Amino acid sequence: MTQNDYENLGTKMKALRIQKKLTQAEVASALGVTPGYISNVENNRTAMSLRILVYYAKLLNLSLDALIGTIDSEYQDTALDREIMDELAVMSPDNKRKLLQTIRLWKDPS
Repeated sequence: MTQNDYENLGTKMKALRIQKKLTQAEVASALGVTPGYISNVENNRTAMSLRILVYYAKLLNLSLDALIGTIDSEYQDTALDREIMDELAVMSPDNKRKLLQTIRLWKDPS
């Protein structure tokens, strides 16, 4: 994450919140903070603690790296694995079987 990305994180967070059709009050309530705190973050006047940032990413159904940017390739691979596991967790057993068949087709070139 570059210095410019860090300085504009609040702006990005505001855009994501609006995209998810959430108000500052709703986000604040979910995170256990005040709407004023969310406003300060979104206007780049203050930074969230790591703990609150993790909760914020979960609230918006994002991985932390998707929210703040790629940290390193090893973490990116782990985040991708987690994202796949999150999607699998909500799939029906029938869709999981279909996905497994598809994966096996990709894996076996014959």
